[in-house]
Amino acid sequence: MVKKTNPSHISTTLAVPDVASIPKHLAIIMDGNGRWATKRFLPRVAGHSQGLNTVREIVKECGDLGVEYLTLFAFSSENWRRPAEEVGFLMKLFLTALEKEVSRLDKNNVRLRVVGDLTKFDEQIQERVVQAEEKTAHNTGLNLTIAANYGGRWDMLQAVSACLKANPGLTPEGVTEALLTPHLSMSYAPEPDLFIRTGGEQRISNFLLWQLAYTELYFTDLLWPDFDAKALQASFAWYRERERRFGRTSAQVIEAEK
Repeated sequence: MVKKTNPSHISTTLAVPDVASIPKHLAIIMDGNGRWATKRFLPRVAGHSQGLNTVREIVKECGDLGVEYLTLFAFSSENWRRPAEEVGFLMKLFLTALEKEVSRLDKNNVRLRVVGDLTKFDEQIQERVVQAEEKTAHNTGLNLTIAANYGGRWDMLQAVSACLKANPGLTPEGVTEALLTPHLSMSYAPEPDLFIRTGGEQRISNFLLWQLAYTELYFTDLLWPDFDAKALQASFAWYRERERRFGRTSAQVIEAEK
């Protein structure tokens, strides 16, 4: 049974969390849509459409396997630098997905949240986000988060600002993780256990900079439209072979598992 969202989670720099064979929280950078299309002599936007099909498959597979939190990096704060035509298509695709996919998510007991600086989107998208979150707020299954116009540095800066507003008179010496963490955009979720980036690049690209402190990083050459349930299971098999020490020695890990 999937637990309900808990606003309080263990910080991996302050305590050692429980480790299971299936990641409790999976974070993914869905890279390679444009290259997938280019390889097939299609316009780049065709790859983004195909990538949405992969999202559906991975969401279902995560729910079936018992993943509790799935966070997908859909649009970074730096993606506005892309060609205007591609950005415009991505906005339309995002709107279409919000309109057409939410009922499917609700039917499958998935709770949807969108994190990022949504003020940069037009009012129609902002309204659809609010409606989608409200429609699925009662669901107790997979917690699906879409990061849109999100950046890890933005997240930390806005958290600091919100923390200072919530704690007037706070001194530098008084700043702690306990005070700051509740103001991060994903304070409702545990830190990711596993991070996946498709498309062959090996960087985190300003994604969840605070939260990835002790996350296992998995990189694959598969382009996102080709990343299917079998590929996801392969990443989980790799994850199970990792020794998650959280600053401890191997001997300490072995002793703790007895």
